[in-house]
Amino acid sequence: MLAGLSVRDFVLVEHLDLEFESGLCVLTGETGAGKSILLDALGLCLGNRASAGLVRAGAQQADVTAIFEVPPVHAAQDLLKSQGLTGPDEVILRRVVTLEGRSRAYANDRPVSAAFLRELGMTIVEVQGQHDLALLLDPSNHRQLLDQYAGLESEIEKVASVFNAMRGAERALKDARAELDSARADEEYLRHVVEELSSLDPQPEEEDSLAAERTVLMHAERLSQSLSEALAALTSEEGVQIGLRRAERSLERSQEHAAGRFDEVMAALERAGVETRHAVATLEHLDRELTGDPARLSVVEDRLFNLRALARKHRTTVAELSTTLETLTGRLAGIESGADEIDRLAEKAKTSRTAYENAAKSLSDKRRAGARKFDKAVNAELPPLKLGEAAVETVIETVAEDRWGQEGFDHVAFQVATGPGQGMGSLSKVASGGELSRIMLAFRVVLSRTRGSRTLIFDEVDRGIGGAIADAVGARLEQLARESQVLVVTHSPQVAARGNHHWLISKASDDERATTTVNRLDSVTRREELARMLAGARVTDEARAAADSLVSEQAS
Repeated sequence: MLAGLSVRDFVLVEHLDLEFESGLCVLTGETGAGKSILLDALGLCLGNRASAGLVRAGAQQADVTAIFEVPPVHAAQDLLKSQGLTGPDEVILRRVVTLEGRSRAYANDRPVSAAFLRELGMTIVEVQGQHDLALLLDPSNHRQLLDQYAGLESEIEKVASVFNAMRGAERALKDARAELDSARADEEYLRHVVEELSSLDPQPEEEDSLAAERTVLMHAERLSQSLSEALAALTSEEGVQIGLRRAERSLERSQEHAAGRFDEVMAALERAGVETRHAVATLEHLDRELTGDPARLSVVEDRLFNLRALARKHRTTVAELSTTLETLTGRLAGIESGADEIDRLAEKAKTSRTAYENAAKSLSDKRRAGARKFDKAVNAELPPLKLGEAAVETVIETVAEDRWGQEGFDHVAFQVATGPGQGMGSLSKVASGGELSRIMLAFRVVLSRTRGSRTLIFDEVDRGIGGAIADAVGARLEQLARESQVLVVTHSPQVAARGNHHWLISKASDDERATTTVNRLDSVTRREELARMLAGARVTDEARAAADSLVSEQAS
């Protein structure tokens, strides 16, 4: 319940502190007095968009605070707890707007975002105005309204989950089929390339080793000459090997008389001899390699050429050819096993589609059951609103498969017939303006029963009606106020006369500025306001008497 509203420097309001009570709270005033300003101030606390134009001329900032009494078990309390904003059974929402258009939001004196205020406000207050009439006239909103009434949130979440799974499985199947078709179109080419690569059998480090061998073979004659010269230097009559042997024999002849002085040099000569013999063996081996296969250079050059040509063909390097072979071999294997994968994905897509259809069918059944209850409840509201010959019907149709979605496969539309013998039709085409206002009231009364404890605000719900019909609307609002706090902005004296509490909104102007004020009316001032609403600008005794009669009739 809205308990208080404090407004500072907001549009035309300089200073305002209002206290509200339960029941039917009526706000009246002449056209242009600023009734919408009061609702805009409250809307600002409920997270509506802020702008610099909301700051009163001459002020630095606008400041609006709304105080709500909320029971311990309420959706608003759960939201507050989620933000660590627990407190008493009182929720204080505040919004400050500067001249630059920047705003600050608070909940229970703690800074919060405007989005959080909006989410919190939706659990506490429900505002019904001309915008809501436009929503009701648009059939694209009807399914959501029905789902809210029937409490199908968890069922819709389940349908959304299986719908996403179905679409994911269908995409996977489509992509796999496209990939397999593409692979099959290239299958002959793939087999040729794999055979070509396999026959060459490229190795990762082969290019470097072949290039090095080719360099050696290209200079084989010069290298062979060098080897021959080196061998001659070691093994000829005057070579190192012969010289070492002669030195050893010379020392051996006198070694026994040297008292060990020759031992170190003898060992060194022996080591030198061993190393020289090893060098000779290596030189002989290299010489045999260079002269062993005269055609080896041609073989190396041919393979190196083939490897590099194949690498250019596949736009890669010789080192990566082995990886390319593995990849293409894998693609061929995929073609062979692709049919099995397609079968698996097709089965998964079929299973997920069945799951969606079952979940959507279950949701549709619950919608139809909810629609029957909804129609019965709304139609029960129509006679008290002087629409006894009217009837509302919720039509649910299954849409084409290409329109299936996360909310199922139902199209929901509210239809109405306003007189006997008249066929059902859309709200916008069948009902008049006054009828639409009352039908919307019936809808909102029914929907409000499913949304917990809230303050209901009706902005000129009696637009376009008067007399007995306005009195019927007032009676319904009065009855609704026994269950929830109801605030109604009205131009109808029949509605205003049924209020438990009455505030007058007025605007005064001087040479510098206009100011909106709000005053709570007592029995005397209320009588004057009702008389003004009945008679117009000039209030007569007859109008006052009519106001007294109107109040007496409502009280009886």
